[in-house]
Amino acid sequence: MCDTLVVVQDGGVWFAKNSDREPGEAQAVEHIGRARHADGARLRTTNLVIDQVRETNEIVLGRPAWMWGAEMGANEHGVAIGNEAVFTRVPVAVAGLLGMDLVRIALERAKTADEALDLTTWMLARHGQGGAGGFRDEGFAYHNAFVIADPDGAWLLETAGRYWAAERVHG
Repeated sequence: MCDTLVVVQDGGVWFAKNSDREPGEAQAVEHIGRARHADGARLRTTNLVIDQVRETNEIVLGRPAWMWGAEMGANEHGVAIGNEAVFTRVPVAVAGLLGMDLVRIALERAKTADEALDLTTWMLARHGQGGAGGFRDEGFAYHNAFVIADPDGAWLLETAGRYWAAERVHG
């Protein structure tokens, strides 16, 4: 399992994450500038096509090279997010947004950790999560937990399907 750590103190954020993806899976570190999109534009995530927003934030991502979403990243507003696999008794849907898609969507659209939390839970309610998240193992599927942080605070968000629970991180 991945490990994600966060400390928010004195207006600063210490954020760290490791990855336990499959051996041989290439990881890309990518900088994507702020962008404007046409009204009615659509966005192709790893498994779904959803509505695009008018403007997206500048972001830096660490992501498996084969998927659209990201394991971890930060945006121009100081929001940092990382995800981890969660295994529950709740079945993983065949289709939906991957947890990594949710990371990238929140980084592209949110200006604060609170906004990122609200957007992620809204996306879960609207689109659900699901689909295969493995590189070679196409049947590998899981739910997700997220650490979402900015200089004003951090959240731990745990999910299973469309269900979720969030707790503010202190210290």
